[in-house]
Amino acid sequence: MALLQERGYSACEIDFEGKFWMDYPWAERLGELARDAGIVLSVHAPIAGFMGHVERDKKQRMAVGMLDHSAGIAAACGAELVVFHPGFLLGRSREDALDSVVEQLAELRERLESKGRAVPFGVEIMGRVREIGTAEDVFGISARLGGWVRPVLDFAHLHAVTDGAFLATGDFAAILGPADELLEAGAPFHIHFSDIAYANRNEKNHLPYGEGTLRAEPLGQALARFDRPATVISESPGEESHQAILAALSSSSSAETDPARSSARRSLKTTTSSKRSRSSRN
Repeated sequence: MALLQERGYSACEIDFEGKFWMDYPWAERLGELARDAGIVLSVHAPIAGFMGHVERDKKQRMAVGMLDHSAGIAAACGAELVVFHPGFLLGRSREDALDSVVEQLAELRERLESKGRAVPFGVEIMGRVREIGTAEDVFGISARLGGWVRPVLDFAHLHAVTDGAFLATGDFAAILGPADELLEAGAPFHIHFSDIAYANRNEKNHLPYGEGTLRAEPLGQALARFDRPATVISESPGEESHQAILAALSSSSSAETDPARSSARRSLKTTTSSKRSRSSRN
């Protein structure tokens, strides 16, 4: 936490995309330290923890368990939400696949409520045009499930699937607007941001900030149009990139919205001496 404060961050997303590496006592202690330091936490569930499976088989039960455990860790450390990926078409129509996602998430909610860990979830906009996870998909899932499933706005993914169209303030505001209507009063925008390489409207990999064409200044200017706080998680590889994004947001945003609550998951791993490392994530 001291390192995050030293670097100017006030949020951190705990990355379990590959596997779980934190137990409940550790999470409770981390939460205490984060609250004392004024650091807002979120959790990213494992990639395999998605809903909308075709069969109620072992893979589906494992996915439920992953999301259940992610929620338990989030509750233990006081995280503001659990980020997860929305799933796949798996040969179905988009409508049928989305119906399955919503149905299985509703069942998950009942399970979490019975365990006292019904924390808010965040469904992430994805970076591939032929799978579930468009902005429309994410907004639709959130609308059907109410305030407990929030949209997670990944602007690198959006930049990729639009062939690099997120350049102006209005482009960002056009996504922030529907999200603002869906979120409960006081709930922050939850945003992932990095520079991105893409081809054929599909993401390839995250880039150090400045090597691609996505810039943070228009995002900061768009956020200033809304009376809502925001948590911005930098996913560009390298501390230099995180600092550049933080500086760009800080310089382009009004003090009222304070959207520059920016951090990197890798900072947390370094602070807690985690052995896991990742040069980029999707």
